[in-house]
Amino acid sequence: MGHWFYRNFVEPGKLPLLIALFSFMVTFLVTRTIVRMIRAGKGPFGNVKSAGGLHIHHVVPGVVLTVLGGFGAVASGREGVTACVFAAVFGVGAGLVLDEFALILHLDDVYWSDQGRKSVEVVVLTAALVMLVLGGFSPLGVNELTEDQRQNRGAFVLTLLVNFLFVLITLVKGKFRLAVMGTLVPFVAVVGSVRLARPGSWWSRRFYRRRPKARARSRLRTYRHDRRWDKVRRRLQDVIGGFQERVPGRSGSGSDGGG
Repeated sequence: MGHWFYRNFVEPGKLPLLIALFSFMVTFLVTRTIVRMIRAGKGPFGNVKSAGGLHIHHVVPGVVLTVLGGFGAVASGREGVTACVFAAVFGVGAGLVLDEFALILHLDDVYWSDQGRKSVEVVVLTAALVMLVLGGFSPLGVNELTEDQRQNRGAFVLTLLVNFLFVLITLVKGKFRLAVMGTLVPFVAVVGSVRLARPGSWWSRRFYRRRPKARARSRLRTYRHDRRWDKVRRRLQDVIGGFQERVPGRSGSGSDGGG
């Protein structure tokens, strides 16, 4: 076990990334637990407020820790105790920031509302992408090149451009999740690029304008897909983010969202 860990994480210089991922996930789960306890009025925890009564969201210390950890990690390199310490600091900061991603996106305290589910979605997606990198995937599939191809700069650049094109097409078709995943797993981007675009996307407005049958199939497929997977996605978000909890006398959003 020790040899496997050293060969796959320590020797390739992935230990700081593993520590950052671990601290990121632990911070997010601990933060969610504390905020849920604050919302339910349980435990010794409470919202953080300044002397003037200003409610301080945990995204604020998260930004500070992310900046410190990021610059520190860049300065310390990929190896050594210092790199691991700064990686942990960065992971903690990123966990605090992305836990309130919806607040940054909407510029409003939507922590417990439906818009707040975006935070959980972004956290899960981020963790999945980092796990793929730790598993050996490289962005845009360049890890699939042979040694001869790596030495051939033309083949290397062409592979990047082709994969990027698939990712771009998937993105303008309104499939953000598949586009992000496709940067690491090219097959995902290929599938997303050849399937029908989602209604309302740039691709749909541009190329389906005079194709009523394509628009109808797109709406039908989107309806079936969302009907099949939205319940699963929301249940997973409920379990992770605590959205199933309802506290009497409190609205969906409020100051208890960013303790």
